[in-house]
Amino acid sequence: NLVFGLLIAWVLVRYKFPGKKIVDALVDLPFALPTAVAGISLTALLAGNGWIGQYLEPLGIQLAFKPAGIVIALIFIGLPFVVRTVQPVLEDAEKELEEAATSLGATRLQIFVKVILPSITPALLTGFAMAFARAVGEYGSVIFIAGNMPMISEITPLIIIGKLEQYDYAGATAVAVVMLVISFVLLLIINALQAWQRRHAGAPA
Repeated sequence: NLVFGLLIAWVLVRYKFPGKKIVDALVDLPFALPTAVAGISLTALLAGNGWIGQYLEPLGIQLAFKPAGIVIALIFIGLPFVVRTVQPVLEDAEKELEEAATSLGATRLQIFVKVILPSITPALLTGFAMAFARAVGEYGSVIFIAGNMPMISEITPLIIIGKLEQYDYAGATAVAVVMLVISFVLLLIINALQAWQRRHAGAPA
């Protein structure tokens, strides 16, 4: 999501091409779709008899009901957070700094790494944190494509539900607390990185 979210935001901001508005609208599709519909749609596409899966399975590539399918589902529902967080920052970026770097002989890679990336890093980290927080507790879009096969493609929310159905409230609470701690620690790290980035950006050259 970090890599492809940044690439999509970059293309939408910096380039003009036919169908740009359609691509821009498709970025918000995971927000508009009910999560269960997204899960069923992805399963229908990637299953062995699906539109895409039927061509991949003869090659030995199985996506549905495997960890790879879970990854695809989480990328689908998390990507918009990164794109929509980075996009406005790229739009507001000062082109004069890039032009000045170019006039001083900087390559395009150097301009991106030393001029653009530092300015968008806080937004990139924020988008990542939101996508991760959404993914940790995601249920609807993952439950169908995961298959919940023990030790292969189990998902945490379904483990919690299974324990609740067995009246194992202590077990369900333990799993939920672990998820909460992981999310909380990651958010603390992201906030610390953002604070450091803001101090670094505001420091005199």
